Amino acid sequence: MLTIRRQRTVETVDADGRLPENLKKTYRGEDFILHEDKHLIIFTTKTNLSILTQNKDWFADGTFKLCPDDYYQLFTLHAMMTNAIIPLAYGLLIGKSNDDYNQFFEKLFEQDNFQPESIMTDYEGGTIKSVKEMLPNVLYKEYLFHFSQAVWRQVQNKGLATKYREDESFRLKIKKLIALAFLPVDDITTAFDLIVDEFDEEADDLLEYFEKTWIGEPKRRGTGRKKPLFDHKLWNIHDRVTAAVPRSNNSVEGWHNAFANRVSISHPTIIKLTEKIRHEQSKFEVDIAKILQGHDIKTKKACYRRLDEHITRLVNAYDSSQLDQFLTNMAVNVTL
Repeated sequence: MLTIRRQRTVETVDADGRLPENLKKTYRGEDFILHEDKHLIIFTTKTNLSILTQNKDWFADGTFKLCPDDYYQLFTLHAMMTNAIIPLAYGLLIGKSNDDYNQFFEKLFEQDNFQPESIMTDYEGGTIKSVKEMLPNVLYKEYLFHFSQAVWRQVQNKGLATKYREDESFRLKIKKLIALAFLPVDDITTAFDLIVDEFDEEADDLLEYFEKTWIGEPKRRGTGRKKPLFDHKLWNIHDRVTAAVPRSNNSVEGWHNAFANRVSISHPTIIKLTEKIRHEQSKFEVDIAKILQGHDIKTKKACYRRLDEHITRLVNAYDSSQLDQFLTNMAVNVTL
């Protein structure tokens, strides 16, 4: 007896590089392609865009190893719904220039009158410039993680890594520099001057870097300081903590890592990546429905939730007359 095996049809792009029609919709049949050409593909739905409109705290991040050969990065835009951060727009970009990001946001903003209150990204130059151009009235934030890592790299570059590991007092002073991010913006300079007095001369090069990059050098004449390389409001997270908005992009980076594991290979074909993105969309549609029904979506381990709650209590109890004690208490909870 002959056994007839049904062969699965292999999906492929057409002669113009466009995706098959069945991959242009979600599992529920909703249109999933906002824009598609050789420079940019954007996956999202009208429902996702509506959620972006309603939720004012946005998060953005990119990954490179998941891109098909014809693209440079997968750039995603997320929004905070109650206590969960949900991916809502997925863009395949051909580069990381200001123009690449601008095109992504331009196509997105053609769909609705988006008015986010904040957006958190990394220190990628093209992203920063694009966000400031496309969202000039939005509070732009960079990751606390990248701020602390930038300082840690300088600790290493200045030959102070061994001292940091072996000298508990020195380690606490370095962490106090990171703790500046949790202060009200108006108290940052005063607190920095207080911390500087605690260091020995061996840290002068590090403090010079920190002052020039994050604080602002003193003006030669008169009072005040020059503008730092990164404005205080870019890396300060005091208001995010008091408003219970995540102070980092850890959940977004965590999603990218988990998604990469689900894709399972570097530089997949456009067909495979699209299938995985559609599956991801389906999974988060379930979470969105639960949130809208009033359910709590737990996205953090209990230990991290307790740390967040502790940091929030410290920030809410801040008293400027106890500045040094606040810096010490916060530094204990900072990691490099």
